[in-house]
This record gives sequence, structure tokens and C-alpha cells, in this order.
Amino acid sequence: MTKRMRYERRHSRVYEQLFLGIPFQFLGLVLVLLIPGFERWGWEFWLRLEETHSNTLIAISFSFVASVLTQRRMARYPGAHTAAYILPTVTSMFMLSVALLFFSREGYSRQVLFLGYLLSLAWCFGGYFIGRRYRTLKLAIVPIGDAKSLCDFDGVDMRLLTRPNLEGVRYDGVVADLRSGDLTPQWERFIAHCTLNQIPVYHVKQISESLTGRVQIDHLSENEFGTLLPNPIYAGFKRVADVCAVLLTLPITLPVMLLTAIAVKIDSPGPILFKQQRVGRGNRDYTIYKFRSMSKDSEKDGAQLAQSGDMRVTRVGRIIRKTRLDELPQFFNVLKGDMSLIGPRPEQRAFVERFEDQIPFYVYRHVVRPGISGWAQVVQGYASDTDDTRVKVQHDFYYIKHFSLWLDVLILFKTLKTIITGFGAK
Repeated sequence: MTKRMRYERRHSRVYEQLFLGIPFQFLGLVLVLLIPGFERWGWEFWLRLEETHSNTLIAISFSFVASVLTQRRMARYPGAHTAAYILPTVTSMFMLSVALLFFSREGYSRQVLFLGYLLSLAWCFGGYFIGRRYRTLKLAIVPIGDAKSLCDFDGVDMRLLTRPNLEGVRYDGVVADLRSGDLTPQWERFIAHCTLNQIPVYHVKQISESLTGRVQIDHLSENEFGTLLPNPIYAGFKRVADVCAVLLTLPITLPVMLLTAIAVKIDSPGPILFKQQRVGRGNRDYTIYKFRSMSKDSEKDGAQLAQSGDMRVTRVGRIIRKTRLDELPQFFNVLKGDMSLIGPRPEQRAFVERFEDQIPFYVYRHVVRPGISGWAQVVQGYASDTDDTRVKVQHDFYYIKHFSLWLDVLILFKTLKTIITGFGAK
């Protein structure tokens, strides 16, 4: 059985080794460098490299490697293994290279750089579609405890085992409820043999989190609390990046805010800005700024969660809520340090106190700065009741647990998609 298990595991990693591995991507890098260079400068350009040649090739190399690395890191998160993120990833990296060359006033060939961009897109899309049939995740489920409750997910093949044997089965790992007291000696020996043969064995909670993008918060162990401590180094980097991003985009966002303010004022009586106390990092209150999207005195009877088809929303309000233009004044909250561009969505104190009584560990979501956009918003949308909020908090805990640049980049791309589609607006 050992040889068969090892063979099947190697077979299941074909996609990772061929289409995400270093040899495959190195071949792609060589092609996206040489083909544009040969086409523009001739077959022997590499024998007499000029400064313009070097700058262009370095820019293509950086863009290609950064694109591949970003796609590979983002692919670890739920909903990110899709061709939809190839175009924005590659485009963003080449735009960054162009910006660096422009501001440094270094010479480069636009024609070669653009052809390198097109070839990088073609290579990434080609690898994705060619390797599609190897990419389906296959998991063997030990039919004991909570592991049996795993439902089918898109892009995942769950195979419920009938006996402790994997012969003839192609798989990526074994899933078991390792905390179940019902595991028989036969199944325990099977799990041990899998581990000895370097076959991944996952606890059911790990797989559930990786597929749903949610952390179950009913029972958190001491070790799990340790994983929910955000990286302080990345937190500092993120703060600097937030401020720089807001300042760099102000020439674009300020005119948009001015037009939005005029539209809000003309549409209905009342102030242009909506100010409200929200709970931020460290469970401290701060004042949030938004463009008013509801009628005047919409909360005179107390705080209320937004509902689908909420009658309090004005005509302009429906538009700016759908396109998220009502959130733009929160850029000033970001500059003040109250918020981040990406993080858990802040709530009012009244809701925080209510949810803290009803949802375990709710207050822990305040360990990071709240955000204008966040993992829960782009995956779930707005929460309108306690049950929705419970799911939202599970998404927030997933974000805190996986607090990183790569997850923030994925949320940024999903946010752009949300703005275009209006997903989750109420």
C-alpha cells in the first residue's frame, strides 16, 4: 500500500509542480524576455545590452516574477483560484514598473515592455487553463465524527472512505476529526501510517476554514488564540501603505467626493456628511465619516441594521451605497489612524454590546483597525441580523488569522469587483 499511496500523492501534485513550480515559471520568464527583445532589437541584442535594453528587461522580469508570486500566494485563500484575478494582477505589476521607470526618469522601450506584458498574460492564462484538470482538490474523508459533516464545495472532490485504505485513490490529503473519541484503533493506525508516509492529514476544522474563509468561534483553544495575534511588523507596514495610498489617490478622489457631496445636497434635505460613533481598535470609540445615504433623522428611534430594500435610503443614497461612494470620506479616518483601508467593518457601540452577549469572542475582532473594505464584505456582504453577524465575525476571524499582504491584495481585487457589481449593497 505504501508505494501506491506515494505514487497517487505525487500524481495529485502534478499541477503544483508543472504549472506553479520554479522550472515552469523560469521557462515563462525566459520567453517573455527573449521574444520581445528579439522582435524589437534583433537576435544578438543580448551581446550589446544598452541601458534602455537593461531597464526594459529588468522591468519585465520584476513584473512577471511579482505577478506569479502574487497569484501563487493568493491561490491559498478561498475563492482566489480563478482566472479572474490574472488580468488585474499582471496589469497592476506592469503598471507599477512603468510608474517606477517614469518617476526615476530611466529610459525604456514601450514596445518591448508592452509585448512582455501581453506575453505574461498569455503565459499565466495558458498555465491556468492547461492545468485546470490537475487543479481539482481531492480529499479522502475519515467517516467518523464531524468529518462526515463536510459538504461538497465547488472545485473540491470529497471522497468518504469506507475502510482504512487508500489504494487506487488519487488524493491531496486525508481529513479526519482528530478530536473525536470514536476513532477506532484501525483508523488511528491508518492516520499514523498516512503521516509516516508523508501524506497530509488535516483536522476537519482546518479544511472547513480553508474552503469557507471562516473560523468557527464557538470553541477556541489556547493555540488558536495564538494564531489570531496579528503580525506587528506587517501592521506597521500596512499603516504606512494606507497613508501613502490615500495621499496618492486624493487628486482623483477629491473631485469625486465634491460631485457626490453636491448630489447628496440636491437630492434630499439634511447634512452632506453622516457622522456616527463606531468602535475601533482596542474597543475604543471614534467618529466615522460617510456621505449621507439615508433620509434625515433615519435613526431617531435608535440604531438599526441596514436591511435589503431599506426605505430610509434616498435615491442618490441607493447609487452611492451600491458603488461604495458613500465610504470615500472615511479616507480621512484612515489618515487620522482610526481606520485602515482593509479590515473588519466597524459597528456602533449598541450593536457591539448586543453581539458581545450573543456571539462568543466577538470583541476580539477589535484587535486590528477596522477597514473601509474587508474580507466579510467582499465574501458575504452586509449583515442584517444576529445570524448574519455571527457568520461575518467568522470571516473577520479568518482575516485576523491570515493577516498578510497577500490576503489584503486579494481583498482589494474583490473590492473592485464588488464596486462594479454592487454585491452586498443594502
